[in-house]
Amino acid sequence: MFVQALRELDLPARMKERMWAKGTVLEISGDLYPFDQLRDVRVIAFGKAAAQMAATIDEILGAGRARGLVVPSAPPRQPLPNFQYIVGGHPYPNAHTIEAGEAALRMAAGATPDTMFLFLISGGGSALLDKPLFDDISIDDLAAFNRLLVTCGADIYEMNALRKHFSAVKGGRLALAAQPGRQATIYVSDVPADKPSTVASGPTMPDESSVAECRAIAARYGMIERLPAAYAARLGSGDLPETPKPGDPRFAGSRYYAVLSNQDGIDALKRLSERRGWQTVIDVSCDDWPLPRAADYLLEKLRGLRRQAGATVCLISGGELSCPVTGSGVGGRNAAFALYCAAKIAGQPLAVMSAGTDGIDGNSLAAGAVAAGDTVARACVLGLDPAESFRQSDSYTFFAELGDEIVTGPTGNNVRDLRMLVAE
Repeated sequence: MFVQALRELDLPARMKERMWAKGTVLEISGDLYPFDQLRDVRVIAFGKAAAQMAATIDEILGAGRARGLVVPSAPPRQPLPNFQYIVGGHPYPNAHTIEAGEAALRMAAGATPDTMFLFLISGGGSALLDKPLFDDISIDDLAAFNRLLVTCGADIYEMNALRKHFSAVKGGRLALAAQPGRQATIYVSDVPADKPSTVASGPTMPDESSVAECRAIAARYGMIERLPAAYAARLGSGDLPETPKPGDPRFAGSRYYAVLSNQDGIDALKRLSERRGWQTVIDVSCDDWPLPRAADYLLEKLRGLRRQAGATVCLISGGELSCPVTGSGVGGRNAAFALYCAAKIAGQPLAVMSAGTDGIDGNSLAAGAVAAGDTVARACVLGLDPAESFRQSDSYTFFAELGDEIVTGPTGNNVRDLRMLVAE
């Protein structure tokens, strides 16, 4: 069902539903952009879906009508001659990440009111494209900073608040560099619906977070002593400038369009569940919760629904959970969710699935995993200890031994995680 839901998240089709070009006009969700007034169309695409988004926009506009920069997480199958491609670093930034950030700023430079920017943004963009705001921050510092953010247990809003304030492109700064050109951002949301400026750390959107928030977040997760020196010094001083905020008149001409989100994945799973005749309930209230709290909450709700129902019950949830890395194993938050649940549902007619729509779960080869009432018993036969695997952040190894990992390969898309909990 998860794999079928992925097939229904057809990004090129969704883009073509929302935007098209006819004659001298580009229309995006009812907004008109006349080509006869926009002689210079520039595309800047970055994120896991960058290559297919750039190819789709080139098809919509007409081959070769725009030039641009594409920053994907893997080399494209068919690069287009009118685009420059730089494969950025992921899950952690590298030298190509900074190369991509510098290339984006060069492409943004020299715009006039007749310039049209189409920013195509998708999940993973925070690592793939960046440029430190300060010259004394090295690539090693940038990588260490991001590694600390990803493993400390902070949620996506908190991580990206810090990223924005130390970046020359994030937190709306790329949009300011592209002034006075007209700007349209088409994005795939891998963040909570009420925080769109968190997608890829919001390079084209004003930023709600503040320097004071950044200091509080760093203190909350014990990051101060572990930050690279160049970051710690500025966070503790008054040298860290604020990002541009909502209401800034420089964003007045910018427009934003979401073409896919986590809700689309949830809706696809709901349709598939109902086709099976299962009583289906959606609950996304635990988005961004700590993993154990979210798992306990969802399992309790599932059991309550089953007591009231006369048929199989399916509880669907989405979003991302905070899951600090506590060991040196292989895995991510999705397999960790299934592993945590395995002990809670042992011997019961329940099953749990959690997987990432990008096909990548942490540092593993899988998208996630499935656990059922017999998972722990089967693991014991193989000499596997669920509790120890969880402590070592080794959830992928645990499920790979059982053959219960979910492997799709990178999907080139990302609308966050999907979870299903089923009770017979």
